[in-house]
Amino acid sequence: MSISTVPFNDLSRSVADIRADIDAAIARVVSSGWFVLGPEHNAFEAELAQYVGVRHAVNVGNGTDALELALAALGVTNGSIVLTVANAGAYTSTATRLLGAEPVFVDIDPSTMLMSAETLHAALAACAEPPTAIVVTHLYGALAPMAEICAVAREAGIPVLEDCAQSLGATVDGVKGGSLADIATTSFYPTKNLGGLGDGGAVLTNRDDLADSVRRMRQYGWASKYNIEYAHGRNSRMDELQAAILRVKLPLLDAGNQRRRDIHTAYESAAQSRVTFVNTANESFIGHLAVVTAENRDEVRAQLTAAGVTTDVHYPIPDFLQKFPDFSPRAMPVEATLWASEHILSLPMFPELTDAEVEQVVRALEALS
Repeated sequence: MSISTVPFNDLSRSVADIRADIDAAIARVVSSGWFVLGPEHNAFEAELAQYVGVRHAVNVGNGTDALELALAALGVTNGSIVLTVANAGAYTSTATRLLGAEPVFVDIDPSTMLMSAETLHAALAACAEPPTAIVVTHLYGALAPMAEICAVAREAGIPVLEDCAQSLGATVDGVKGGSLADIATTSFYPTKNLGGLGDGGAVLTNRDDLADSVRRMRQYGWASKYNIEYAHGRNSRMDELQAAILRVKLPLLDAGNQRRRDIHTAYESAAQSRVTFVNTANESFIGHLAVVTAENRDEVRAQLTAAGVTTDVHYPIPDFLQKFPDFSPRAMPVEATLWASEHILSLPMFPELTDAEVEQVVRALEALS
């Protein structure tokens, strides 16, 4: 008898129940005749800022642009050093290098896969030059310990950027990630918990000066129309269609996050000794990914595949092993990061998984031997 396959993700399901609302939003934009930086864009900025609990949300073209422009607003420029983790897909490293700056890597806590105050301390001690900024990536949907990290950063006089691309909606003591540091970024790539039907990103901050800087940079560095006065200008604008679609999806984010937590809880209950879950479902984790570690990852992955469970690895190559042109990463204490890249494995995780599919993953986890 053939075994049905549980997909790792199925984006077609994410719009099935809201297709009429999306169609109406698209029709509204088409009828308006306003396609860039219009009323849908402005409304989504206001709604997103209110949701996160910050004064400003500044929409941009994609999540990598958000990182680059946020870093530029913090003063990162050619020759600067940016402290970041190396286990998060190289997005921050890419944005840093686009500014002519150097990414220097902070190790992770091996139990959370996140930067910690302790690993930041170690990186600061190992880095002779003072960094211009620190990027904290809230990986897999879990918030890093921001209070402790920000205390270390404040003592060193270094601003902090939160990368919330995988954590939008996660909270600590009722306060949402994205409002816990000097500035934050997020992505609306379709696989994100709040994903569009194309690319998009945003910068989040309570600081008027940083928001103003990003707004100017996203549109050529204009001081006024056609009048360029500001550095690092470019074209990075979210179009009206994506903004209108994201306005449909934002009110559904919390329910989707809770469904992810519920799925994760079911997976956790089935975990055998062969795998260890990185996260536990709670308010500070929104289940963007369900990640386990396994001593023999290839063997575990083969067993799950045989049981019809699709898996992936996030992420297989640490940034310091990427073949960036003209880049020789400086030696840093990153042993936990390297270990993680060889042992992590991601399970199917999206809100539209059926109960039967969740149960199939549960049975496969229970049967690991």
